[in-house]
Amino acid sequence: LDINFEVNGVQKSLVLEVAAHLGGNRVRAIAMDMTEGLVRNQVVKARGKMIEVPVGEEVLGRIFNVVGESIDNLEPLKPSLTWPIHRKAPSFEQQSTKTEMFETGIKVIDLLAPYSKGGKVGLFGGAGVGKTVIIMELIHNVAYKHNGYSVFAGVGERTREGN
Repeated sequence: LDINFEVNGVQKSLVLEVAAHLGGNRVRAIAMDMTEGLVRNQVVKARGKMIEVPVGEEVLGRIFNVVGESIDNLEPLKPSLTWPIHRKAPSFEQQSTKTEMFETGIKVIDLLAPYSKGGKVGLFGGAGVGKTVIIMELIHNVAYKHNGYSVFAGVGERTREGN
């Protein structure tokens, strides 16, 4: 869904994702950006398609918001390929069934809490324990030792660590 509204005389546009159909042309939706100035029962317009984000080589090294718009102040991206954020999962035949350890190059992680190859990693810890250093080291090792790509999804202030 798209919604256009005004805040302090400035026109704004917001993308919403439908979470539940309530009936009677009413839905419950999740806002994909700031909602300052929105009020209940505002009229929205159906987009006619799912939220799609750019994919491919041209997105490497770029920073995007949750709806796939570049927010890194570089030249505008004209992607040759976009994918919807909700897609069918790969079949079991397409997935590897063997479990392999991903060697991070960080001895304490590889020994005490090894990561599996091809999986997702969550990194949690208190302030000042070195999460940022570990993230930067992992991204470096994936790029230079494994010739691979890292996808970093930061929330809030963590976004800066992806730079």
